[in-house]
Amino acid sequence: MIKVAVDAMGGDYAPAEIVKGAVEAAREKTQIQVILVGQEDIVKKELEKQDYPRDRVSVVHASEVIETEEPPVNAIRKKKDSSIVVGMNMVKKQEADAFVSAGSSGAILVGGQVIVGRIKGVERPPLAPLIPTETGVSLLVDCGANVGARASHLVQFARMGSIYMEHVIGIKHPRVAIVNIGAEEEKGNALVKETFPLLKECKDINFIGSIEAREIPHGGADVIVCEAFVGNVILKLYEGVGATLINKVKGGMMVNLRSKIGALLVKPALKETLKTFDASQYGGAPLLGLNGLVVKTHGNSKAVEVKNSIIQCVTFKEQEINEKIRESLKPEEAGQENQEA
Repeated sequence: MIKVAVDAMGGDYAPAEIVKGAVEAAREKTQIQVILVGQEDIVKKELEKQDYPRDRVSVVHASEVIETEEPPVNAIRKKKDSSIVVGMNMVKKQEADAFVSAGSSGAILVGGQVIVGRIKGVERPPLAPLIPTETGVSLLVDCGANVGARASHLVQFARMGSIYMEHVIGIKHPRVAIVNIGAEEEKGNALVKETFPLLKECKDINFIGSIEAREIPHGGADVIVCEAFVGNVILKLYEGVGATLINKVKGGMMVNLRSKIGALLVKPALKETLKTFDASQYGGAPLLGLNGLVVKTHGNSKAVEVKNSIIQCVTFKEQEINEKIRESLKPEEAGQENQEA
């Protein structure tokens, strides 16, 4: 049984959509036990509207809520009984295998490092969402946790991302590429130029060189490595362009009678195609490199994304991703300890 603590109070549509998504996850996967963390009376009121497995869905009371606009460090320190802090402490104490939240990104990043803690040897935990491509999915790492990352951080992002794609998504020897403004090795800013040769030297990843942004939607690499500023811009533009194109296609089909008839004919196939480019189908972004699993979902997540974020925790736990990351960093730890000696 995989125990997943869920922040019932975080996100634009909390608690209704969060509770609904949590219940759907528990119904779909019998090995999941969901623990909804939040203001008990409000959460239970939402639960009453749902038909749920009572032996696998429970509520843990947390009296406080961390708002999006609050300074993250102060919020984590002062609001000890918030849904984010209580949920992360459950992971720390191994009362839960994972924590999922659509709440404050800053608070989740701070809480993940301060409360759950980093795996020994991990310099900076990155946020790593799956993004849809023409050939399947790619992992974008980092998409928002470490603005101003160093070259050594990006190398670790590549290694952790490679482990995730191989063991969670099932891609053998995943192709790793660094985001750049050209394919040539000599191109890029100072960070990319410093990181590129380090990635080439990594024997435990399948590094294929640089990738330009236009190649990402085509599935040019399985692991897309960049620092958080670049990654966040890519992710937000990706989502915006995707939503705009879908609206344009739908609008074009309603122009006249002929287009409406055509729309009826292609609707089933088009619906399936567009579904593959819906980011909500792939769950949230795990914060890789922590001692426990923390998953950040979009602030505007509806039930389907919450459900998928919870379900992805099962594979992460079953494949022992944290243990594999810890094992991959042991040679680095030994080298660091020798240098300190």
